[in-house]
Amino acid sequence: MTTFNSTTDHSVNNVETNNLKGSALDIDDLVNARADAARAAWRVFSHADTRAKNKVLENMADALELSAGDIAKANAIDLQEAQSRGMDAGKLDRLKFDEERIKKAAQSVRNIAQLADPVGEVVRGYTLPNGIQLSQVRVPMGVMGMIYEARPNVTIDVAALCIKSGNAAIVRGGSAALHTNQASVAVIQSVLATSNVSADLIQSVDDLGRAGATAMMHAHGRIDVLVPRGSAKLIAAVVKESTVPVIETGAGNVHIYVDKTADITKAIPIIINAKTQRVGVCNAAEKLLVHSDIAQEFLPQIAAALAEHKVVLHADDKSYDILQAAHIDYLQLEHATDEDWGREYLSLDMGVKIVEDSDGAADHIARYSTGHTETIIAEDYGTIQRFIASVDSAVVMVNASTRFTDGGEFGFGAELGISTQKLHARGPMGLREMTTTKWIGYGDGQIRS
Repeated sequence: MTTFNSTTDHSVNNVETNNLKGSALDIDDLVNARADAARAAWRVFSHADTRAKNKVLENMADALELSAGDIAKANAIDLQEAQSRGMDAGKLDRLKFDEERIKKAAQSVRNIAQLADPVGEVVRGYTLPNGIQLSQVRVPMGVMGMIYEARPNVTIDVAALCIKSGNAAIVRGGSAALHTNQASVAVIQSVLATSNVSADLIQSVDDLGRAGATAMMHAHGRIDVLVPRGSAKLIAAVVKESTVPVIETGAGNVHIYVDKTADITKAIPIIINAKTQRVGVCNAAEKLLVHSDIAQEFLPQIAAALAEHKVVLHADDKSYDILQAAHIDYLQLEHATDEDWGREYLSLDMGVKIVEDSDGAADHIARYSTGHTETIIAEDYGTIQRFIASVDSAVVMVNASTRFTDGGEFGFGAELGISTQKLHARGPMGLREMTTTKWIGYGDGQIRS
């Protein structure tokens, strides 16, 4: 196998930690050194062919399965510490990385290995009048930085996606998942080294704490792009502080609109799935908008179904009156406040509002949405198309759960995050979104007149 090892088989992380203890070098210097090492590794690895990259990924999947017990033990430490600090149930679920989830992550790595390699893909090509053959070709992005919270699966996803797309990565997974991330990165770096790839290709700054994350934000020219993934507070802080270009992944104040033409037999299971399957994720539904013509009939039905799942409903005045009069068993009902409409709950809570029509739903979404995902449940084609055109979000689903906004579900194998901005990438970010393009011109002595 071709060797892609630009340094020794030992990650610069460990070398620095051992050599720089007690030195005057600060956190910025440490992060810059790791970024430089990652770039050196990337310059070599970016030439790897698809077969070589896939072999690394297969080795990585095998190693994750073999190390699942050790990673799960590290995760148990993180979970215990998080519980002692009073972390809520939704965040604890995201933090959980047991053997079952680790093995699913390993399978995801194998799935990525089976995907088409975007590197080298010709986006467009043509011959100029002067005879120069011009083509726009996909190439790796370079050194990608990832800052995220309590999501240990992201460490695996980022590493696998970067390897397949020919990129390097520097990750900071947050203090809550410290032990899990360190165990995962150790496995990944070991695989790189035994696959004749520099272990510096995938690095972590978790050992450097928040200061390490801040230093990543200031590593302009060393880190090519930074992707934050987590709470709205984290994302806003990175966008404000970073001098490195940022791809913003937004929080998910996700809406479902039920039109008067909706098939109720579809609507109820869609809403239950979107709200309750996994409450602590960004594609879980947070708000339910209902057409006024069906509110009297439909709201008690969906409220009864949600009550079985212990969902607390935060209702506007009209919805509240209808639901209170329905006398639904075990219903937990509260008056919605102005703050509720813009809030991402990440819990068994849901805002409920009656709107006049699809335009009213679109207006409400325009005011309060984070631009992540919205769903319309309707049977009328014209209403559906009007809603799609009116809603300015990264993903609009029709008669389907919001939970499908996911790189794996979209066939990407995994995702770097879900971008809610419009530059470079929008929606789930897979392999293609982790590339940029290069223009290549083939001439035969042409000069410009």
